[in-house]
Amino acid sequence: MPLLQLFLVALIQGLTEFLPVSSSGHLILLPGLTGMNDQGQLIDVAVHVGTLGAVVVYFWSDVKVGLLGLPRLLVGRVDTPGAALALGLIIATIPVILVGAILHFTGLSDTLRSVTVIGWTMLIFGIVLYWADQTGPQDRTASDWPLKDALIMGLWQAISLIPGTSRSGITITGARRLGYTREDAARLAMLMSIPTIAASGILLGADAALDADTSAMRDGAIAASLAFVAALLALTLMMRLLRSISFTPYVIYRIVLGIALLIYAYSGSGPQIAG
Repeated sequence: MPLLQLFLVALIQGLTEFLPVSSSGHLILLPGLTGMNDQGQLIDVAVHVGTLGAVVVYFWSDVKVGLLGLPRLLVGRVDTPGAALALGLIIATIPVILVGAILHFTGLSDTLRSVTVIGWTMLIFGIVLYWADQTGPQDRTASDWPLKDALIMGLWQAISLIPGTSRSGITITGARRLGYTREDAARLAMLMSIPTIAASGILLGADAALDADTSAMRDGAIAASLAFVAALLALTLMMRLLRSISFTPYVIYRIVLGIALLIYAYSGSGPQIAG
C-alpha cells in the first residue's frame, strides 16, 4: 500500500478515534470519496491497535487500577476500586460485543457502510450530543460509576456500530445525560474503548492475519505506529480542552460534515456505498 495512504488512514484513525466525530465513518469515507482502494481489514485492525496503545498509555494509572482489581474479580470479590472498575468495563462491553457479532456474521455491517448512513448519523448524533451536553447536569465523577450506569453507557456504546455515530461521541452523550462532568464523561468513554477495541481487534484480526503476507504485516506495523502517535496527541489535546470548553466545536463539525455528505449523497454525484 502506498505510504501516503497508510499515513492518511493512520492520521484519520488516530485523530478521530477519541474525538466525538466517528473514526470508522471517516475511514469508510476515505476510499469512498477519494477513489483510493479500500485499505482493507488488516490496516483497519492495525490502526485500531495503535489507538488502543495510546489510550492505555494516557490512562495508565486507571488501567493499572483495573488490572490490579482483576484477580479480586476472578474470585468473585468486588471489594476494591480496581475490581469495581474492571467489572464495570466488562458489563459496559457486553452489549457492543453482542450487537457487533450479530452485525458481523449477518453481513449487516457491510450494508450500513454508505455515505447516506454516515451523513445522517453524523448529523443526528451530533445534535443529540449537543442536547445531552447542554442539558445534562455535571454533578457526578468517574469515581462514582455504579454498574447500572456502566450497563446504560454500554447500551449507548452499542449504537456506535452504525457507521458515523462515533463510539466516543455516543458514550460521552450517555455519560453526560447521566450527569457526569465533561472531563469524566470523556474519561469513562476512553476507558470503555479499551476492551471494546481489543474485542473488535480479536474478532476482525483473526481473519485478516491468516491472509496477511510479509508486506501486509509491514504496512500494518507502520500504520499502527503512526496511529498511536496521532491518537496520543489528539487525546491529550481533547482532555486539556475539556477543562475550559464544551463539546460544541465537535458538534458543529459533525453537523457541517453531515449536511455536506447528505448533499453529496442525494445529489447523485458520488457512490452511495463508501468503500
